[in-house]
Amino acid sequence: MANLVPFWLLLSALLAPFASGDWNILRPKKSHLDLGDSLKVYCESWRVNVELNNVKGFEVVPQECISHIKKYMTSSQYTADSERAIEEVKLYLSTCCNLEGDGTDAWIFDVDDTLLSNIPFYKKHGFGGEKLNETDIEEWMRSSKAPALEHTLKLFNLIRDKGIKVFLISSRGEDLRSPTVDNLIQVGFHGWSALTLRGLEDEGKEVQKYKIKARQRLVDEGYHIWGIVGDQWSSFEGLPTADRRFKLPNSMYYVA
Repeated sequence: MANLVPFWLLLSALLAPFASGDWNILRPKKSHLDLGDSLKVYCESWRVNVELNNVKGFEVVPQECISHIKKYMTSSQYTADSERAIEEVKLYLSTCCNLEGDGTDAWIFDVDDTLLSNIPFYKKHGFGGEKLNETDIEEWMRSSKAPALEHTLKLFNLIRDKGIKVFLISSRGEDLRSPTVDNLIQVGFHGWSALTLRGLEDEGKEVQKYKIKARQRLVDEGYHIWGIVGDQWSSFEGLPTADRRFKLPNSMYYVA
């Protein structure tokens, strides 16, 4: 029993920094937060709750959090978070699917900030701090200059090479088909089965309902949707859906 005394003394010393009610996982070594730390905690909490789909319907990133979101979206942490999501997809693929091999196995990808990165656009428009201007974002899309997200490019190729048909469902308008196809091909995406864009009949329709309709069409054609990868919750919600859904990080996904 005598040997237990030093152990508990050591344990108490290790736990001392956690005793304060002000302790936060972002700053475990300090018991009190200054104003700058408090703002960082607030902005990180806001970002995480966007990812959890608790914060909805926002038009702009809170002004006090723009620099925080910019730092995250251009950081190694954003890359690591994205790559971890892709690793989970690969794990799922390695165990999940009894592929029919008859051409009915399907997988869905979103396009913007899933296959193509809009970070160069965000850099010029305040990283979500400006209300989205449709003319500006469409001009960017028409330029066909969006770089590939390399982690999803590798996943795209892996899924396609397994014999699963890849379908792209984007909320871009049909008038953007040519620059979208050009952009995808230029950065290495080849061999998808179909690219669905919003037509005139979809104008004014909520993104979620438009994507539900697109998925229903695939199901009606006899496809089994094994998975969906996207950066927006509107890519997943509603029925029919996929066996698994994988969300990539995007703290500015008010850009539908």
